Amino acid sequence: MTDALLTIGEVAERSGVAPSALRFYESQGLIESTRTDGNQRRFRRSMIRRVSIIRAAQAVGLTLDEIAVALSSLPAQRTPNTRDWQQLSRRWHQQLDDRIRSLELLRSRLDNCIGCGCLSINACNLLNPNDAIAARGAGPRYLLGDPPPG
Repeated sequence: MTDALLTIGEVAERSGVAPSALRFYESQGLIESTRTDGNQRRFRRSMIRRVSIIRAAQAVGLTLDEIAVALSSLPAQRTPNTRDWQQLSRRWHQQLDDRIRSLELLRSRLDNCIGCGCLSINACNLLNPNDAIAARGAGPRYLLGDPPPG
């Protein structure tokens, strides 16, 4: 069975992720290893696929907490397959669509409005007269999804 296990260096080389990142992922419960009698980490080959999923999820902006939830739905004792990946990606579609809408909103308002937090209170009589948006809470309310009054 030891032949089927990989060292941290082998996983790092195959996945393109630094050993320090692998140790961090392990400390966060995203991947797992076993230990040799000499206390060295050994990873099942399936961890390479998990690391690839982590990297893909990070590339689209998912948090480690969101990634952990997704990974918890994967089978623990085998390499995730295409069907597993499709199930994960379907779950992420809505999150990604929401982020895309938020980024598009930010882009469209970036030149004229900081989202009413509001640093342009004197110049913003149209979208935030008398700083009325402050009653909705702290931060850039329009960029956080609050609709302008009207």
